[in-house]
Amino acid sequence: MDASSTPLISLRHVGKSFKDGEVRALDDITFDVRPGEFISLVGPSGCGKTTLLRLINGLIEPDEGEVRVMGAAPQPGPDLAMVFQSARLMPWRTVSGNIEFALALRGLSRKERSERAQALLGAVGLRDFASAYPHELSGGMQQRVGLARALAVEPKVLLMDEPFAALDAMTREVLRNELLQMWSERRMAIVFVTHDIEEAVLLSQRIVLLRPRPGRVDEIVDVHLTEERWRNDPRTLPAFSEMREHLWGRIREMAADGVELEELAAAFPRLGATEAPGR
Repeated sequence: MDASSTPLISLRHVGKSFKDGEVRALDDITFDVRPGEFISLVGPSGCGKTTLLRLINGLIEPDEGEVRVMGAAPQPGPDLAMVFQSARLMPWRTVSGNIEFALALRGLSRKERSERAQALLGAVGLRDFASAYPHELSGGMQQRVGLARALAVEPKVLLMDEPFAALDAMTREVLRNELLQMWSERRMAIVFVTHDIEEAVLLSQRIVLLRPRPGRVDEIVDVHLTEERWRNDPRTLPAFSEMREHLWGRIREMAADGVELEELAAAFPRLGATEAPGR
């Protein structure tokens, strides 16, 4: 796919700290996201993936460097939609009502909101559950509603923070395919956070691999696989296996450097330590 060379999202030498500078979350982060591009952020815990999403969404500001979205400093709004690990639906509203609430922020009439909500629910296979309440749905169905709500405002950028991590394997597979189909049709830019290497390769056009503490870009990898991956599963292809193994190799190198086991070692001080003589 040919994407525009002008970045939709641009991060330049971005740094971020918390707790009055005691915790360095991100350091010298630089990468771009082009219009319509699907990018995944991957890396061990503590590499700042969610912090990056919050910076792109304008929820927090960088301490150093610059974040630009559509040529300006980011601000939360309808052009930037976010999908979380949990659907975060309003429990007092019906499924349709949750989507219509997002559409009301766009100024649509009641009739337009209802028609658009029904169409979106049809797209995610939930038209028959329009009048149900969130507590009456499974976790996977709730995530579908959350995705439909995010797409309702027709964002230019969709930020996704491990949206399928808490779901069972079968539901995760179905929602990945649905996401790929909807992205192919709508072509908004997607920045997708995941710990799942295979998921990142399956979904993405590029993968930003991060190192932790502080989060830094280790490598940016192009994923050269065919489009329409929901129709032609690429996981049996040698190129898919090679990409997966390459990324796992990089993460194993990080583990060899001690970065992934840092928290576990602190909890169990004898881990990796040389036993005292005579024991």
